[in-house]
Amino acid sequence: MVSRISSAAAFSLVCASFATGAVSQSGSGSAELPVVLTRNGYHVDVQVGGRPFATYSFDPSVAKPYWSPLRSAGGIVVTRGFPMTPADASEDRDEPHQRAMYFAHGDINGFDFWGEAAFARWSDHGLSTFGRTVLRSLDDIQGGDVGGSLQATFDLVAPTGTIAEETQIYRIEGDEQSRTIDCEFVIRAAHGPLVIGDTKEGTFAIRVVKALDSPPGHMVNASGASGEKGIWGKRSNWVDYYGRVAGEDVGLAIFDHPRNLRAPTYWHARAYGLLAANPFGLKVFTADRRQSGRYDIPDGGALVLRYRVFIHHGNPSQGGVAEAYRRFAAQN
Repeated sequence: MVSRISSAAAFSLVCASFATGAVSQSGSGSAELPVVLTRNGYHVDVQVGGRPFATYSFDPSVAKPYWSPLRSAGGIVVTRGFPMTPADASEDRDEPHQRAMYFAHGDINGFDFWGEAAFARWSDHGLSTFGRTVLRSLDDIQGGDVGGSLQATFDLVAPTGTIAEETQIYRIEGDEQSRTIDCEFVIRAAHGPLVIGDTKEGTFAIRVVKALDSPPGHMVNASGASGEKGIWGKRSNWVDYYGRVAGEDVGLAIFDHPRNLRAPTYWHARAYGLLAANPFGLKVFTADRRQSGRYDIPDGGALVLRYRVFIHHGNPSQGGVAEAYRRFAAQN
């Protein structure tokens, strides 16, 4: 398991794992398409095979970086537009801090990085002091014939000052049937020890487009459990949201790497469209006050978490979700 390691070791591990990313990650086995990444101000636009795929945003006016939108291989948007595109009247207006795809946690040294001060009334877990994930540097943007990569470093900033450093690293690939984003997050205790608290409000999350909400869409995990009742607070290697969007049968899954902390992870997964892997919320998820998901990172240490986002055609069987997970799990 990758868990508590030094900052230098964490960075070396991340670089080594992404160096192997040239191996095809798609679920269909078809030829990989070229990937182009282009920076435009506080955004990086990603094209796969000459078609728009996703945009990574790190605008300092927003409390945390996020991806929005994500698209299928057919070009269909599969993630929520609100609050990034507030003019879309078809979107629900709930939970505005739940952006299309993001990494954040609701209790780091007592500060809320999951919620946002701009939407304070939507944070319901007792913390009233919000943190911000602020860009320090965009370290790498690289396209290629069989994939592209992006790396950025952020400061976790509380009202008391900077409490930690976070690196977000992504590798993007795609073919005619699927799109894949491999994600690695390194939280470094570069400004003193860190305590990641036990709360359901976290951690690696996607909010799907309304058409994929369950119902009318479907949510299933690796063991075949379905719906919020069968998946929320349970452990699983992966969870997949699938259904019909704008005439296309499409699905979107998050894979938890088996070397992650407390793998297989617990899931903060809601029928209204939230899909979040959270290895920290044990007390709430298990309804057992004797459990604790608290995790301590000593001064100078780091925690590495790895996930894969897999966007596919059809249902999980048609999209080869289980096989795609097995290939991901086999990576070091």
